[in-house]
Amino acid sequence: MRIHILGICGTFMAGIAMLAKQAGHEVSGSDQNVYPPMSTQLESQGIILLQGFDPMHIDASVDYVIVGNVIRRGNPLMEYVMENNIPYISGPQWLAENVLKNRWVLAVSGTHGKTTTTSMLAWLLEANGLNPGFLVGGVPENFGVSARIGQDPFFVIEADEYDSAFFDKRSKFIHYRPKTLILNNLEFDHADIFPDLAAITQQFHYLIRTVPGNGRIIHHAGDSNLAVLLEKGCWTPLVTFGGQNGQWQARLISEDGGCFEVLQNGIPVGRVSWNLVGRHNVDNALAALAAAEQAGIPAKQAIDALSTFQNVKRRLEVRGQVNGITIYDDFAHHPTAIATTLAGLRAKTGKQARIVAILEFGSYTMRSGVHKDRIRDALIDADLVVCKRPDAASWDLDAVLSTFNQPVMSFDHVDLLVENLVPQLKPGDHVIVMSNSGFGGIHQKLLNVIENMNSGVSHGTACSEG
Repeated sequence: MRIHILGICGTFMAGIAMLAKQAGHEVSGSDQNVYPPMSTQLESQGIILLQGFDPMHIDASVDYVIVGNVIRRGNPLMEYVMENNIPYISGPQWLAENVLKNRWVLAVSGTHGKTTTTSMLAWLLEANGLNPGFLVGGVPENFGVSARIGQDPFFVIEADEYDSAFFDKRSKFIHYRPKTLILNNLEFDHADIFPDLAAITQQFHYLIRTVPGNGRIIHHAGDSNLAVLLEKGCWTPLVTFGGQNGQWQARLISEDGGCFEVLQNGIPVGRVSWNLVGRHNVDNALAALAAAEQAGIPAKQAIDALSTFQNVKRRLEVRGQVNGITIYDDFAHHPTAIATTLAGLRAKTGKQARIVAILEFGSYTMRSGVHKDRIRDALIDADLVVCKRPDAASWDLDAVLSTFNQPVMSFDHVDLLVENLVPQLKPGDHVIVMSNSGFGGIHQKLLNVIENMNSGVSHGTACSEG
């Protein structure tokens, strides 16, 4: 079959493209921004990528078109598809009908930690010889690709609450019909499509309605919003993790979460030593262990596999170290994720190391100022905060930054940010870039400028730029 994908370079749609290719289809795709890492990953799979949305990219001989949720009416290629009666379908629906049907779906949902937990769970199954299929909203280092079909029965999927397509406003996860469902947490996000937390909670309630009675729902015991969600109705046995009373618990051996003991119903069942940091990742591990057990993997074997887990790209990923300065890339773009990531890094580096947080307001929710009153507390573990001003923001970033206790800087452009920040960096600094976009290639720009400095690193004083 000939399939063309609109919006192919998004993490989810790139995964759909790879699954379609592995299923034996001829796959091509179009996107406005074709760039690595997804572009190189897709090209390595023999998938044809086309820049832009020119109607000439496809013709009437295409069997059908899979439409990403970034596509809107008025898109010239979408209009061509509709005017020429070319069959089209959303990515989640195509996935449900062509890959997930008759599979044991293990879905990982929640506001935070989906990508990491999905990758962990897929690795636990893989390391125990089960060869699962998976689709992850990132590139897990253990696999090197974001999706594969795998073998029956297991398929692990990141279950996103974002909408499916312009013609299907249901959350993606409604299509997946999981037998095992992880609920990591629940907060307000995606202000572009949800008016409030209640609207998101309702979508999660619809998801819970799709889990069969012989399945499992694994949820964080300490999340009050999940408690409200489950009170709306639940028809599936529950397993809890984290919080004060979760059935799966962790006892930290190292403060940064790099080593911890796992307890099931109060009984120690093993110890994890790995290269991840942060209490949030410990909770992610507990959720993955609980789901793996339902798939038939004993706790001890799953715990052993966790010790060989390699995190997903862009999750506190070290992009380089120059002149003793370490540059990290992290996908955190919500106050809770920012806070937990910085807390994990602080626990790892100790109190004496300087953490420089560079923040881009990349998501619509952050750009619109929904969480502006939470930004200061989210960045409390940073010693210096550097922000790129959001374009056309309706709120005053400088007014927010003026309430910070630590030094702050803000800039309109990435190059100006790099130019002014680098002279103030010094050996031993940990510079973490936090954004859900490419951020203008800032990571490599920082590394290049630091490396090319002729006179070493100066020790300027941080200040707010007018």
